[in-house]
Order: sequence, then structure tokens, then C-alpha cells
Amino acid sequence: MNDYLQRILRARVYDVAIESPLELALNLSKRLGNKIWLKREDLQPVFSFKLRGAYNRMINLSPCELERGVIASSAGNHAQGVALAASRLGCKAVIVMPVTTPQMKINSVAARGAQVILHGDTYNEAYQEAQKLSVEQQLCFIHPFDDPDVIAGQGTIGLEILRQLPEPPEAIYIAVGGGGLIGGISAYIKALWPDVEVIGVEPAAAAAMTRSLESGKRITLDQIGLFADGVAVKQVGEHTFSLAQQYVDAMITVSTDEICAAIKDVFEDTRSILEPAGALAIAGMKADIMQRNLKGRSLVAVACGANMNFDRLRFVAEHAELGEEREAMLAVKIPESPGSLRRLCEVIGNHNFTEFSYRMADLDQANIFLGLQVTGLQDTEKIINDLRQAKYPCLDLSNNELAKMHLRHMIGGRLPEQVTNLFEGDQHELLYRFEFPERPGALLRFVSALLPEWSISMFHYRNHGADVGRIVVGVIVKESERTQWQSFLQEVGYRYWDESTNPAYNLFLGNVEESLLNRPVRY
Repeated sequence: MNDYLQRILRARVYDVAIESPLELALNLSKRLGNKIWLKREDLQPVFSFKLRGAYNRMINLSPCELERGVIASSAGNHAQGVALAASRLGCKAVIVMPVTTPQMKINSVAARGAQVILHGDTYNEAYQEAQKLSVEQQLCFIHPFDDPDVIAGQGTIGLEILRQLPEPPEAIYIAVGGGGLIGGISAYIKALWPDVEVIGVEPAAAAAMTRSLESGKRITLDQIGLFADGVAVKQVGEHTFSLAQQYVDAMITVSTDEICAAIKDVFEDTRSILEPAGALAIAGMKADIMQRNLKGRSLVAVACGANMNFDRLRFVAEHAELGEEREAMLAVKIPESPGSLRRLCEVIGNHNFTEFSYRMADLDQANIFLGLQVTGLQDTEKIINDLRQAKYPCLDLSNNELAKMHLRHMIGGRLPEQVTNLFEGDQHELLYRFEFPERPGALLRFVSALLPEWSISMFHYRNHGADVGRIVVGVIVKESERTQWQSFLQEVGYRYWDESTNPAYNLFLGNVEESLLNRPVRY
């Protein structure tokens, strides 16, 4: 401990790093009933803490080593730290990154003058390639976490936390990948405030440190999840594992949904968007508060990175609601009879819909895929009980990965043949798109305006987070009722488009015309 304490006190990081602020998260604090502090390492020049350890390691290289150049393996943040340090110190830098690295991180590294080599699907494969090139090209390897100087550089975060808080917090939550961050912070914290709990947080799909501490030895994972790419390592370091064994009080694992919810939480407090690995500590802190029913505590979470790939934001937004238990996903079976859809909406009441996919299954029933905004698990249970009491069979899909990732976007298909065979000569399916103001009760108003004798054959609604809701409706209308249908369109007051002749509808949802499959289609 004394050795690392001295290394941290002597660490050279402020040539490139800032002393990041420790900010009180007002919204989170109020909602969770604790005083929540965020250590804002996402505000560093490379939007991550990693430049601290990289620069501290490289500033201690000899002139000969700097002249030959350096090499590193990284999923992105360490790479940017090494590239920035190399630019400041005037040396060559080669970075080996997994091919799965977000393009934004690759571009950021290249923009700082480093040579980028993409190799392998995981950090470990990139690491092995970097070790090989280090020998072949006589480059000094800068380890992303398992090096005393790197660990000491990251440990300066602990030094700053103690200086910024008037009194010790009850716990500090730290994201864990290879272990350099938690190794450095814990060594410093335990040297000065040994009663402060140091708690590591990992994704459940990449829990190398958790498994290793449980086994009493370093474990190599066979497979790892790549959502939180900044911490996706199969094996933690030797130095970092030893430090974790001595100083880490507990480990917590969190799901992808919980990470997404934490990204949203930080955005609501700071208007900054953390990357998945950067939000790990916040997700773990929330889970620990729930598990141990913590109240009135002073808690610190290290927000350690904000190199978010923009393309992931849609996924994060969808899963944030599930991670907070703010969205329930249900499969509901309703009888295929007049008024069934309206009665279903009445049972659900004032809950906002986030998804509503309906397709006639057969002559007697229809299956509906529902997404609903809820206030928590108890609210979800009440809705399910209300539906079942109303004789609507219901299945909770909120934790079903297949449903969340795929089925919610795949509900549909053509009408059953037994239904189309019963169509009278003047009766067929119409398909319309509608837009309506996104407010409670708008969907109920729409279905209530439909004539009871019209059979709804398909219904899809999805909340896009805008002020306008969008739905697609398939309805079976007789030719003799077309005037009434047109009257409905005018009276309901929503913008609409007739999609009955849309080639996509004919190909995937309606009755397929062979000619459509044999000629180019433009729409």
C-alpha cells in the first residue's frame, strides 16, 4: 500500500489531465434518497480517465524508449490517452484495436496522429497482436491497466475525491474492466480512509473480476459481452487482481438494461451522455442502493467515460425504460369480436403506450404485443392483474430478451387463409397510416371512433418520443361501407395516408401479387 501511495502522490498526470469536478447529482439524489456524487472523468480532454495512466507511464520512459515509439492495445479510451500522450511527448504511437471498436473511437485515435491497426474481435486478441508487434518493431508496450505507473495515474482520481469532499463518503463505486482504475483508487482510498467501502461494478456478461475474486485466482472468461466495450476483457491483470483482493469490499454485476438506465439518469442530471462503460458505476450504485435499502448515505460514483457511438443511442433509449422498470412489455390475447380492442384500452386506462402491435391470428382471437409506460414493478403487476380479471390472458415479456430485441419489431404477417376465404366479394382489407397528438387518451379516442362492425385485422403503434404518435391500421371494410369509412377518416381528425396499394404491404402483409416479385418496385 505504501508503495502505491507514494507512486500516486508522485504521479505526473496534470500535464494532460484536468482535476475533474465532483458534482452532486440532484435528480438522482432526490429519487434514490441518498446524496449522490458523480466524479466527472467524462470531462477529460479525451472524455475518459485513461489519459491519466497512459501519460504517467510514458512520462517515465527513457529518451531511448521514446525515440523508438510506443504501442498499445485498446478498445478506444486507453488508445486515445496513449495517442494524446505521444503527441505531447513527440513520439510515435501504434494502437491495435479490436475490429468491434466503435468508429468514433477509431477516428479520434487516428486524429491524434497515432497509427491504428484493427485486429481481432476482442481486447484480448488485440492485446496479443500488440505484444507481437512490440517485439518485431521494438516498440515499448503501454499496458492499459496492469502496470504500476498506469495504476498510479488512475489512482490520482482517489486523491482528488478525498480533496474535494469535506468528509469521507460511505462508498465509492468504480467500473471494472482490467482493474487499473479500481486498483489505483482503492489503494489510495484505503490508505487514508480505510472505512470507506470500495465497490467494483462489472457487466454481467463480462464479469472477469467478480469471477476471479470468487475463485481466489484470475479466471479467463470463455466469452464476453461487448456492449460495454470499454470494460470487455476476458482476464484481469496480475497487479490489479492483487490490489482488488486487498482493497475491494464488494463486486456488483449489472445488466445491459440497467446500464442503459444509468446513461439516461446521468443525462437527466448533467445533459452529458456517458458510454456504457462510463455509466457502469452509476448502474452498480443504484443496484446496491436497492439491494441494501441504503438511505441518507453519501455515495460517489465515477463517471469514467463518454465516448459514445451515436448509432447506439436508439438502443440505449429503448432499453433505459426497461432497466428502470418504466416500461412493461406484455403479450395479450383478445377475442376477435366487435369492441374487444376498445375494451382492452379501457382496462389499461391512462397508461401511455410505447408499443402496440396487433394482427388477427384466426377467426376467434388476435394476439397483441404491448409496450406500456409504468412507474415500477408494482404498477406492472397491477396492469397484468387487471387484464386477467377482465378475461384477457396476459404474459409478461419485460425480461424476455427475444421479445425486447426482435419480436417487438416483427409482429405482423399476412391474414390467415381461413379469414381471407370468408371475405365476401365486396369485402377486403384496407391499410392506413395515421398521425395523432401524443397525449394520454389519444389512442383510446381513435379505437372508440371505429364502427363496431369493422374488424380490425392489424394494428401497430410505437412511441417515437416525439409530439406526434404514428399508427398503422388494417381494417376489413365492405365496399358498401366505404362512405362510412371516409366519414370516419374526416371525423377522427387525424392526418392519414392510404397504404392499401403500397408494394411493401402487398409483399409482406397483404395478398402477394406475383408480378410484384418479378419486377423492380419503387415507392
